Amino acid sequence: MRAGLVNLLATQSEFAAVTDVGDGETALRLWRQKPFDLCLLDLTMPGLDGVETLIQLRGIAPAAKVLILTSSNSAADLSRALSAGAVGYITKDIGHQELLAAIHAAIAGDTPISHDSIIDNSPIAAGRAAGLSPREIEVVALMREGYTNNDIGRMLGISHHTAKAHVAAVMTKLASVDRTQAVARAFDLGILRAQSG
Repeated sequence: MRAGLVNLLATQSEFAAVTDVGDGETALRLWRQKPFDLCLLDLTMPGLDGVETLIQLRGIAPAAKVLILTSSNSAADLSRALSAGAVGYITKDIGHQELLAAIHAAIAGDTPISHDSIIDNSPIAAGRAAGLSPREIEVVALMREGYTNNDIGRMLGISHHTAKAHVAAVMTKLASVDRTQAVARAFDLGILRAQSG
């Protein structure tokens, strides 16, 4: 699979270099030596799994763009990956042209997700339907708890100004005049759910 991907990507003139490794530890070591514009990462690997690799990679380079490419179409895996900072989630049965389009979209700042990875009633799907990014879904969940912009920034490892911008984006996308209405709209749309227990 990796060899096929390397061959496919190497034929594309817009990709300057393509390197493949078989485990998370090697990927982290390679990233420290020379960061890439985008990392395609599987969830199932020997040693560190994909999500743990992603978390550690984002610790090394918080702005790293990591696109998950996996055989899992589980909504739980999708949610874990996006929560850990993945910029997209693509399943391995995707066609070559769709994969290339997803890579370009991820590099451009979009959040490509395979349609069969989305369970219609999942909060992630609801958030995407409302136009929220994975980070904005995290933000509205913290807004629900009453956290301030400063709190949100500290908890997500971003600046106060960036947190404020995310809150403003959430309110705009959810057509809300204040934070309370934004949270209520998120419940209405299924982005947030009542906590059990």
